[in-house]
Amino acid sequence: MIRTLILGVTLAAGFAAPAFADEAIVGTWKRPNGTLISYAACGANKFCGTVMTGEYKGKSIGTMSSKDGNYKGEVNKFDEGKTYSGKASVKGNTLSLSGCVMGGLICKSESLARQ
Repeated sequence: MIRTLILGVTLAAGFAAPAFADEAIVGTWKRPNGTLISYAACGANKFCGTVMTGEYKGKSIGTMSSKDGNYKGEVNKFDEGKTYSGKASVKGNTLSLSGCVMGGLICKSESLARQ
């Protein structure tokens, strides 16, 4: 009886892994300039990006919220001193980030590779 209970609890724990682990954005990504960015869960449907290497190591690159596999939030561009309203999507091993200011008049985009 106790073995069955322990086995049941162990199996249930395995299937109850956080849903965030399945989020496509979670992981480490390499920018075209070689800088590594890591996205991790930081709240309900929120994902925080942190610079892992380079001049801005340890700084927040922004926070994205998830809805149906689409991500929206803010993206910090340290070399420009600007924060963009951003969107992100993941397809395969590519994270596409885009950010706009001035109501979408000025936009930039970048593709990052999963590491």
